[in-house]
Amino acid sequence: MVTLDCEEHPLFVAHAVRCVFPEPLGQLERHADLEAGLEGAVASANEERRGLVRKMLRHGGYKPSGRGKPSSEYLARVVGEGALPRINPAVDLGNLASAESGLPISVVDLGRTAGTALRTACAAEGASYVFNASGQEIDLKGLLCLFDAEGPCANAVKDAQRTKTAEDSTDCLFIVWCPSSEVETGAATLHRIATMAEAMGATCEAVAPRG
Repeated sequence: MVTLDCEEHPLFVAHAVRCVFPEPLGQLERHADLEAGLEGAVASANEERRGLVRKMLRHGGYKPSGRGKPSSEYLARVVGEGALPRINPAVDLGNLASAESGLPISVVDLGRTAGTALRTACAAEGASYVFNASGQEIDLKGLLCLFDAEGPCANAVKDAQRTKTAEDSTDCLFIVWCPSSEVETGAATLHRIATMAEAMGATCEAVAPRG
């Protein structure tokens, strides 16, 4: 069972769903609807939502700009330059839903987290983690993050390398980092993810935030 405890945050509402795929992501057949979506993706042009996401991330003192901007902004730029990249079906689905909605989305491998008792909170001073295979680190001070028993492992900017999905992943958690004033958009985005994942054979279960 996955639990998600959320530290009080006036500008954030978590939306999360657990999707267990029938085969490892590296062996999962590419779904036609997902491929069509990736090819024809249209990024959200909602500038107000973009500002709300940045405001949500600034609440704890983080500065969401430059290389530290929300992942949804990066994806919007990629869509503007052509089709979204292919990584694996779960990450591709998260990227598509993020680009379409304008909301950052994390995809975490629950087989790689330290337990399934998770929480969200703003990271303390000195917190950091490696976010890619090259060993680069992101300074997490003040940034709203997902935590497992070992510490922060995902956020709306860059997810931790240690809990990212890989070809052998099957058990995935999708988290929509949603401003509190965009609850309907967050719920619709989560529904889109679950519906598409189920079309790929996944068993999906909404994870209700607590707190």
